[in-house]
Order: sequence, then structure tokens, then C-alpha cells
Amino acid sequence: MKARNQILLTGTAIAAMMSYSTTAMAQSTVDEAVPADGTWDKNEIVVTAQKREQNLQDVPISMEVVSGQKLADFNANDIKSVMNYAPNVFVQTTAGNDVIYIRGFGSPPSNFAFDQSVSLYVDGVYAGRSRQAQAPFFDLDRVEVLRGPQGALFGKNTAAGAVSVVSAGPTNSPEGAFTALYNFDHEGIDVSGYVSGPISDTLSARIAYKFVKQDGYIYNRATDHDDPETKQQLVRGTVKWEPSDNFDLTAKLEYANRDIVGGVSVSSPLTTGQNPQTTRFLERSALGDEGNQVESVMASATANIALGDYTLTSVTGYSWFNAKIVNGFDQTIPVNGAATNNSVYNSFPERFDQFSQELRILSPTGRTFEFVAGVYYDHSNYRLDQLQGFDILNLGGSPYFGLINSRFNQKADSYSVFGQGTLNINDSLRVIGSLRYTHTDKDGDFASRLEYGPFAIRPISTAVGSISEGNLDPSATIQYDIAPRVMVYATYGRGSKSGGFVSNSLGTTDATFSFKPEKSRNYEIGLKSTLFDGKVVANLSAYDTQFKNLQVSVYQPSSSSYLTGNAASATSKGIEGSLSLFLSPYFDITGSAAYQDLQYDDYPGAACLASQPATCNPLTNNLAGFRPTLASKFTGSVTAHTGFDLSEDLKFDMTGIASGRSKYFNSDDQDPTFGVQNGYVKLDLRVQIADQDDSWHIALVGKNLTNQLTTGSSFRLPAPITAVSRAILYLEPTRNISLEAGFKF
Repeated sequence: MKARNQILLTGTAIAAMMSYSTTAMAQSTVDEAVPADGTWDKNEIVVTAQKREQNLQDVPISMEVVSGQKLADFNANDIKSVMNYAPNVFVQTTAGNDVIYIRGFGSPPSNFAFDQSVSLYVDGVYAGRSRQAQAPFFDLDRVEVLRGPQGALFGKNTAAGAVSVVSAGPTNSPEGAFTALYNFDHEGIDVSGYVSGPISDTLSARIAYKFVKQDGYIYNRATDHDDPETKQQLVRGTVKWEPSDNFDLTAKLEYANRDIVGGVSVSSPLTTGQNPQTTRFLERSALGDEGNQVESVMASATANIALGDYTLTSVTGYSWFNAKIVNGFDQTIPVNGAATNNSVYNSFPERFDQFSQELRILSPTGRTFEFVAGVYYDHSNYRLDQLQGFDILNLGGSPYFGLINSRFNQKADSYSVFGQGTLNINDSLRVIGSLRYTHTDKDGDFASRLEYGPFAIRPISTAVGSISEGNLDPSATIQYDIAPRVMVYATYGRGSKSGGFVSNSLGTTDATFSFKPEKSRNYEIGLKSTLFDGKVVANLSAYDTQFKNLQVSVYQPSSSSYLTGNAASATSKGIEGSLSLFLSPYFDITGSAAYQDLQYDDYPGAACLASQPATCNPLTNNLAGFRPTLASKFTGSVTAHTGFDLSEDLKFDMTGIASGRSKYFNSDDQDPTFGVQNGYVKLDLRVQIADQDDSWHIALVGKNLTNQLTTGSSFRLPAPITAVSRAILYLEPTRNISLEAGFKF
């Protein structure tokens, strides 16, 4: 209740202080001038969620769209920023992977080999690993967030939803921009720019570049440095060739690297709630400096060929990354602030490459029957090494210094055929049916060994396995226009996520190496409306989503390892809604909120939770009726923006965003003391002065202005790894304020 009141009060305060707003969410992202007739039609959003260009309000899917401009305005550098604009979306940040959850479902980050339950697409190319999208977000057209199973059109591993990132393309006229930002709290810079325009009558190009170098927000007493120090850059080149009206080709090549020194883990008592410190003590380990390094390449080519009234589209993609994590945990003893020499640390070098090819044919619009059909193939190779070290002064009465080495390899091939047909029964009624069949083959192997040390504290093992599976994902939708620009829909859909292997749990054997696919089904009804000449946009949806054979990875404090398997079934039911009010050319406001009721239906053999009796036995334990980790009942945000002329040459602009969520467990064992993140509201604000034609601007940008100390995840670090058992919290960014200046030409 407290969190909900905070959301409402903060949203009301923003609305009261502002006199004009341009929303940053699904109903706002296009910065267009108000038409002369006073309507707001040009604020409508064009999306490609159904493989053809459509108005967002015509798409029978619960989805949000965030513009690239809005992400740039608030200096968003990663996928986590999107959750500020999309209720029922959560992005968990750990030392390694960023994991997207939609409607409470996602893939835990502890098993690096997990395919994602929420798939990411970059310019139409499937990016199955979170590392493929850890390049800084920059020069984007939009980000589309689709809730619920999207297997029929988007393909495998969209059991919970899909996120589509669309980068900005070449323009028909010359233009460019340069922006520089200094972050006072992180004591660093962020510079970016792009140049775009025609090269010839048939060829245009766009080049974009971004560089970030900033210190962190947690003081490390061992190194006398603020962790984590971030250095990252991205360069993207895009060309578009249009030799005729019947053919066009867009090719993109993107290179990015990210180098993070230091971590975000802080120690906390086991006996108190989450009140994280902003200091830590962590020395350099035998594996090297703590940090996260990623180098990646993404390339794509999209060709469209007109075949009469039909369009044949080819999408070819290639991606590669090389990554390494050196992870350690704060050695501070929370009781007295002293540091312990006992420590555990690990390293996760990763290598990945993927090739994909999609061919699809699209029918013309405006006919009784419209369709899209296609085929898809991808091949990938993945290798993960894990080095896990222990430096324990007193284990069984003697010191222990050891290192365990494990290696995981996987090759995967996926084939699919898909189609969607729309029967326009009349001008108001449409019936849509979709179907996709996907076949996946995977081969994997795992081996671990003790490198050195007096004795092993983990079983040493090897495992080999193969998976061959087929999944059929159908969907059906009825869509009806009950009035002009007012549409209702009802949808049934299924999604799937392929099975896989345990990649980094020491002690893995052939019998425990693989796990089964997870499957989802979704019932959804919704309403989308655009009223009063576009001045009011109201959307509402209700859903019932069930997962079977849910893939989970649960931390075991007794062995300091993770157990991976299928967790039977879980159901999420909820309501999602948004309201945008364009009350005048000087004011609009958008609110978006969601409620979800998520619980396990059946989870036999589950690890015991901290709240369960001491007599709990995992062999007979069942978590039916319990709520999964990382799931808030309430999420929401309010966005407002004000602007007015200061003079004939200058104008003033201000945007505020309040986003929040109710409390949730962020520890696997759901400890009711240290494992609960209380509800919170975070406030971001941008204040800008620019000239009338936006050729230059100066802005002050504040993020998390209320300095909410929140944690993405937590777990118990047990003895004898540490002299005193303590909670480890992954602290999210604290308040930071930046000064930005830029110009366009």
C-alpha cells in the first residue's frame, strides 16, 4: 500500500508542477509538431510487431513502445532503462547477465547457458544471449516491448514475451548531431554523435558513435576507488541501397566493447532488512581484478523485393561476442565494519557466435485475406569456462586455497516455419490465426576438475548430452472495432522455450545435465482506444498466463552452488493499463500501471525457503501457492513534460518520470529478513534550454533523485567461506546528476 501511495503522490506532484508534457511511453514517443487542425494524429506510433508496419493502436497485443529519443534524453545505456516505462517488466542486474522478466517470468542468471524466456531482437535479428545487447543503447528509433507469448511470429524462446530494438536508419536528407555529457556523481563523460544522409541517388548511409567513461557509486576501501568504473563504446554503420521501386537493401555493422572494473556487491547483516551500504572492501583476487569485459559484433542485412503486390523479405544476421567476468564479494563484516581475509571469487569467460537467416513473404493490405509466411534457421556455438577460487583461513582447522576449473560447450541448430493469416470479415471484424513449428538440436558437454588445493570441496565430474525437440506454437485472435478508433480483442496463444544443459554447476553428471523445454499458454482480452481527436489514448488488458516445466536455477547455501531443473507449473494473472491525456498543445501526461497475481501451481522437490519450517525436506517439499522471486504485485510509472517559449529564439523544456514497484523477494530462498526489496518510487528529471529549431541545447539530467538504495538480487554467503555468514546485495545505481550540451546540423 505504501508503494502504491508513493506512486500516486509522486505522479500527482509531477503533473501539478508541469504545464505541458510529451509522454515517453507507448502512446507518446514521436516528437512531432501539433497538426494545424488541433488533432494529435501525428503522435501515433508505427510498429512492426506483426511483421508489417501498423499503428500501435491497431495491434491486438499488450505492448509498450519507448522512443530512442526518450532513452537518449535520460542517458539510457542499457536494456534495464526500459523497465521505467513498461509496467510488468523487470530487468535483473547481477555481476554477469542482465535478465528480462515479463509478467514475472524470466530465466535466472545463475545458469549462463539458459535460453531466455523473453527473447531480444535487434533490427529483426534474434539475440538469444543477454551479452549480445550489452552494448550501450544509442541512436535508436524505438524499443518495442511485447507482453505474453510471441512464439508464432517471433519464434523460439518467447514464452514470456519479446523485446525488439530498432536502430535509427539512414535519412534522405543530410543531418547530424553531437552530444556531450558530464556526470557529477560518477565523475565521468558520455559523448555521442551521428551523421546521416544520401551518398547518391540510390545510396544513403548513417554512422553513429558513442563513448562512455565514468566512475562508480560504491567506494571500495581496499582500492581507494569508486566501483564500478565503466568504459564502453559503440560504433554502428548503416547503409541503405534503393536502386529501384521494387528492391531495397539495408545493411548494418556494429562493434561495441565494455570494460567495467569493480563490482556492485555489498555486505549486509543477515538479521536486518535490506539497507545497503555504499562502501565495500574487496582486494584483487588470484583471478585478477574484479570486473566485466565484453567485446561484440552484430551484423545484419535486410532486403525487400517486390513480387507484384507481394513483398519478399530476407533478414540475414551474424553476431559474435567474447566476454569475461571476474566476480568477487564484499569482504566487509557487517557487524563491526572490519574486513575478513576469507573470500570466494569466480571468473566466467564466454565465447559465442551465431548465424541466422529468415525469409518471409508478405501479402498486400486492404484485402479480405492478408498473410505473412516464412522460414527461419539459426546456428550457434557457445563456450563457457568457470574458474572458482577459495581463500579460506580456517576450514576444518587448516587453511584452504583452491581453484576449481569447469568447461561447457554447446552447439545448437534451430529450424522453423511460420505463418499468420488475417481474415477481414468486414470493416470492423477481423480474425487472426498464427502458427509456428520449431525444431531444435543441441549438443553439449561439461567437465570440471580441481586445479590445486589440499582437498576438493565439490564433486569433480563430466557430462555429455544431446537434445532434439520440436515445439508447435499457435495463436488465435478476434479483433473488433466497436467504434471509430476503439478496438477490443481476445487472444489465445502458446509459447515455448527450448530445453538445455546445466552449464556451471559443479558436480553435474549425465543424469542431471539436461532439462526439458518450458511451455506457456496465454489468454488475454484488451481494449485500445483513441478518443477526442487523439487527445485521449486509453488502453487496458487482462491476462491469464500459465507456464509448465518452468526452468529455474536455485541457489543452495549448504554447497554454495546452484541446482537447475524444471519447476512444474506457475500461473500469472493480472491487469495492465495506460492512459495518455493530450489536454492542450502545452500539456499532456501519461500514466501506466499493472497488477499481477503470480504463484506456483505445483513445484514438487523444490529447495526449502527460509520462511518454511526447519523440518522442511526438499525431497517432499512443494512450493504450490508460493510466489516466485522478483515478482511485484504492483508496478507503474507517470511521465510528464513541460515546455514553453522563453523568447523568439529560446524555449524551455522539462520532463519528469516517476516509476515504482511494490515489494518483492530478490533472494532465491526468499528470506523474509534480508531477501526482501521493499517498494519504492524513483524520480528522474530533465530540464533543458534550446533554440527554437533545436539546433543546440543545454540540459541538466537527474536520475534517481530521491536516492533510493535498491538491490537487484541478494543471497547468503555462508561459513566457512566467510568468517561471519552475511548477506550479499547487488546495489543498483544511486542518485546521479549530469550536465549535457549538444547541437544538430
